[in-house]
Amino acid sequence: MPVKARCSARLGLVLLIGASMAALAGCGSLDGASSRIAGIVKPYKVDVVQGNFVSREQVQALQPGMSRQQVREILGTPLVTSLFHADRWEYVFTLKRPGEDIQTRKLTAFFKGDVLERSEGDEMPSETEFVATLGARDGAKGKVPTLEATPEQLAKYPPSARPAQAPAAAATAPAPTSYPPLDAPAR
Repeated sequence: MPVKARCSARLGLVLLIGASMAALAGCGSLDGASSRIAGIVKPYKVDVVQGNFVSREQVQALQPGMSRQQVREILGTPLVTSLFHADRWEYVFTLKRPGEDIQTRKLTAFFKGDVLERSEGDEMPSETEFVATLGARDGAKGKVPTLEATPEQLAKYPPSARPAQAPAAAATAPAPTSYPPLDAPAR
């Protein structure tokens, strides 16, 4: 029995060494195939969009004399406000795409007190132009989707029917005069 055990142990060792040598020999041929595959497959690179996009339509909606709240409703929250320059809001938008220069657009809204005095900055693209640039890759222009619904499309969705009595019932409901205690009663 001990002779058979030694023979099978040697056979197992020979098989293990042979399998290891075959695996190492296969690595050399896989190296060429893996480099060819790596040349075909390209990693996805993300477009980095930062800041507030402000369209030409939004800039045209600004009028001197508007309140700060009205400007915020049109343009959104400003990206930069300063305690030292409380009379101006900065809107900055950057778009970084792999292999392209960074696109930066700036708009500054100047206030006198709580009223918009003027706005100045870069020429802004329209919403349609901006959407077209988002879909374009490598200089190829894509088809821009329609950004407004046609009357036929709107006709598919009837206006919601609201009961006329619901707001009146809510207005006549008495407000509670006392509230339950916040803490549990001590036992």
